[in-house]
Amino acid sequence: MGPYLRFAIVVLYPLTTLLFKVRWRGLDRIPASGGAIVAVNHISYADPIVFGRFIWDAGRSPRYLAKSSLFSAPFPIGWVLKGANQIPVHRGTVNAGEALQAAVDALRRGEVVLIYPEGTVTRDPDFWPMQAKTGIARLALMVPEVPVIPVGQWGAQNFLDFYAKRFRPLPRTEVTASAGEPLDLSDFAGKPPTREVLQAMTEKIMVAVRSEVAGLRGEPAPETFTRWPAA
Repeated sequence: MGPYLRFAIVVLYPLTTLLFKVRWRGLDRIPASGGAIVAVNHISYADPIVFGRFIWDAGRSPRYLAKSSLFSAPFPIGWVLKGANQIPVHRGTVNAGEALQAAVDALRRGEVVLIYPEGTVTRDPDFWPMQAKTGIARLALMVPEVPVIPVGQWGAQNFLDFYAKRFRPLPRTEVTASAGEPLDLSDFAGKPPTREVLQAMTEKIMVAVRSEVAGLRGEPAPETFTRWPAA
C-alpha cells in the first residue's frame, strides 16, 4: 500500500465511522488475495468512501475505475486519486480503451478492481440499479481467470443525493452492503466480444447486483432496468 492510499485510509476511515453506521454482509466473499472484479450499484456521490470502507474491512485495498475529470478535482480528491494510481476513464475519447488495459494489468498483479457498471449515479426514481454499460463485460472477457463479485449497497443516497440537492450528515446514516457469490460466467468463456455477448454478460452481472440490493431493501426488485436518460 502506497503513501497516498494510506493517507486516504487514515483520513476517511474515522470519517466514515463518524458519519455512517455500517452494516456489512458477505465480506468473506471478497477474495483474501489475488485479482478480483467487484461490481457494485451506484446510488450517491458518497459511494466511493462508503464502498472503499467495505473493501478495507474485507482486508483489501481498492482500485477504482473513475471518471477522468475527478483526477483534476480540488485537493485532496484529485491528489489522492493520482497518487494512489487509481484508473482514469476517458469517456468518449480515443483513450477510453486505456482504462480497460490498466484494469487488466491491475487484476493480473492481484489487485481488487472496483467498478460501477452503470457508469454514474442511477437515475432510477427509486434508486434501483439502472441499465449498465458493457465495459465490465469487456473486462471480464479479457481476464476470465479472475472472479466477478456482485455487491449491492444501500443507504448512502439518504446522506447525499446530489440530484435532489439533499445533504443530511446528521443523524448518522445507516449504510449497508452485501457481497454475493462469485458469478459463474463460464458460458461466455472464449466467446468474441460481440454486442450480443457483451449485453448478455452485463445483464447477468447486473441482475446479480440488483438481487443483492433487493435483499438489503427487503423488497422485490423490478423486472427491468431503467434506461439512461436522453442526453
